[in-house]
Amino acid sequence: MPSVHSSPFHQMENPSLISLLQHTTNREKRSKTRSSTGGGGGIFRMFKLLPMLTSGCKMVALLGRPRKPLLPDHATTGTLFGHRRGRVSLAIQEDPHRLPIFMIELPMSSTAFQKEMASDIVRLSLESETKTHKKKVLEEFVWGVYCNGRKYGYSIRRKNMTDDELHVMQSLRGVSMGAGVLPALTEKESAVDGELTYMRARFDRVVGSKDSEAFHMINPEGAEDGQELSIFFVRVH
Repeated sequence: MPSVHSSPFHQMENPSLISLLQHTTNREKRSKTRSSTGGGGGIFRMFKLLPMLTSGCKMVALLGRPRKPLLPDHATTGTLFGHRRGRVSLAIQEDPHRLPIFMIELPMSSTAFQKEMASDIVRLSLESETKTHKKKVLEEFVWGVYCNGRKYGYSIRRKNMTDDELHVMQSLRGVSMGAGVLPALTEKESAVDGELTYMRARFDRVVGSKDSEAFHMINPEGAEDGQELSIFFVRVH
């Protein structure tokens, strides 16, 4: 297990970053209040149960594979997926019917991510040390990855998707939100790396500045106080 490091993201006195953190803190307080009364959970809690699911449980089939998005709003779609004995990948889409605007394989195993999800609040932070201002923050390639303050290493944003990633995006084209198990691209891959699990949700996108953005998970019922997962993108100088 990687050692715990203090992320520079949490030390910067940047007004835009402070705004993003305050946005998250307010949501966390509401989420904790909701949890104490037994409400909330939704997709995130469903994803925590995936180790108990079998390949016979195909949430895509249960969701009915709708032709149109379940939520006709302007929220961003985020998908976390990976084989049980492999690494977790993150895809961000402005529309689930279109190719991702951001795709990356995180330097953390599915097992490690499941352990991080044991906490009620999960913060996934991606930090770029690029000094240029010519690109949008999501267009950066090299990222340091932190989860709940723990540094897991570095990853490079995909310029072109792999066959596995394209398979997942095509399989979930009609899914707006949900969690479950997808059939692997090949039987050999499934035997070696385990089942292919995924979690897809809608996210509220918050732009702090040209160097920082955040994505906060929206509760399936549409209530803001159900948010339990936040993803931050920060360009550190």
